[in-house]
Amino acid sequence: MREQQDDRQADLRRGIRVEIASLVYNILEVIVSVTAGLLTGSAALVSWGLDSTVEATSAGTLVWRLRAEKGGADRRTVLKRKKVALSVVAAAFWIVVAAILYEAVSAFVSQEAPGFSWWGIAILLVSLVVNPFLAWGKYRYGKRLESLALKYDAKDTLICEYQTVVVLIGLALTEAFGWWWADPVAALLIVPYVAWEGFEASKDAWSIDLKN
Repeated sequence: MREQQDDRQADLRRGIRVEIASLVYNILEVIVSVTAGLLTGSAALVSWGLDSTVEATSAGTLVWRLRAEKGGADRRTVLKRKKVALSVVAAAFWIVVAAILYEAVSAFVSQEAPGFSWWGIAILLVSLVVNPFLAWGKYRYGKRLESLALKYDAKDTLICEYQTVVVLIGLALTEAFGWWWADPVAALLIVPYVAWEGFEASKDAWSIDLKN
């Protein structure tokens, strides 16, 4: 029994470290991509960066939730933090959906092709390499800790990988052929996935019963 408790404490520490790494990296993604997107007029880059705010929020709330368990909090406290964390993440998803739609519609109205940004391309390429490692770590410790929230966060990171590929393709088409519409279309392709995750997070938060 004591050995199992020690193993769980070790897994909690490692899970927290993975989420802290995710938090720090996603803050970097937000700063670089949103700045580059605003400077070049790329709706896809801005939308991708805004979605990274959801991942950062998710990572921060999971650190908060895991630390509660690691510190010996009772089951009700852990459940309460999980419910709050999922509610915050769900709200962040819906805010991002609204922001992406605004950026995409604005791009369609202006019909101007975005400028090129090496910083934007660089952060996208780095994310192609970093995100699979973060997703693997989140899923590994989510499985060991039997934490649906960590597994859910791992799935979100993999979705971000898909979004990264979509944005890169959109930027490449715009740069190569001058297709101004490729950038906002790439942004809109992100919306269904963000909205679905928002729905799932909302449903999971609602399903947590603090009375039992």
